[in-house]
Amino acid sequence: MGIRKAFVRKASHAGSWYPKNSEDLIRDLEYSFSESKFGPGLFPETLNQDTRTIIGGVSPHAGYAFSGRCAAHTYLNLFKEKIPDTIIVLGTDHVGYGKVALLGDGAWETPLGNLFIDDELSKKILDISDIIVEDRSAFTGFMEQEHNIEIQLPFIKYCAKEKDVKIVTIKIGARKGYDVYEQISADISSVIKSSNKDIVIVASSDMSHKNITNKKQLEDFKKVDQDVIDAFVALDPKNTLLNALKTTVCGAQTITTMMLTCMKLDATKGELLKYYTSSDIRGEYGYCVGYFSGILMK
Repeated sequence: MGIRKAFVRKASHAGSWYPKNSEDLIRDLEYSFSESKFGPGLFPETLNQDTRTIIGGVSPHAGYAFSGRCAAHTYLNLFKEKIPDTIIVLGTDHVGYGKVALLGDGAWETPLGNLFIDDELSKKILDISDIIVEDRSAFTGFMEQEHNIEIQLPFIKYCAKEKDVKIVTIKIGARKGYDVYEQISADISSVIKSSNKDIVIVASSDMSHKNITNKKQLEDFKKVDQDVIDAFVALDPKNTLLNALKTTVCGAQTITTMMLTCMKLDATKGELLKYYTSSDIRGEYGYCVGYFSGILMK
């Protein structure tokens, strides 16, 4: 019997949402970190600390020209204290997937090299959960149109430097309800607590999406997003979800699940790192998307 070839999920959005060429991609990532108006103005460095206080973050998932500088704030902070062993990426769904699924093993391709699934952690989550299933089809074929997990991965690979950081990718399809997010978070946090690995969680989400034609509409747009952000900073997952469901925030379920998971891991406060819109980037009105970077800390 032949050896089973390891599964690699292709970087299907490289060359469109972000550069396919590694040198161009590194240049974009460096700009995302170094630019200081919308980005942090700092390159990622780690303090190699023994302990971690920053355990989760929200990161947007648009094309890097728009959301890359916002995402850089999140990854700068997640890697600041020390480079994690594993990052759990919670993805939303734009293409009609109905279940909650993860990839059990294999790797995700990036132009900077493959990121491998932490199959030990994935298996433990599957063993404990009655909701999360293993389903490769959630990430392949027609579902490869879904970009929001893939967009996060070059940031992780870039910040990991020489360390073999692993990932667990979980797609939370269709809005399920608060009780489901509570159970998912209980399953994930239980596995993290029983692990001796340094694990952080990323919720992939953009904020509101709407056509804007004037200054007043842009101010109202930002106020709606700010209500979600305020509940996040207050560490209030129930109101974060309620406020997000009043909007076109596309990762209501990822943000809520990440918050609930981190709270079960002793998170005590949230922090807004950066918020801006695509209209702020372009300097004009039109179709507008909000981008938010925030972290949760012990």
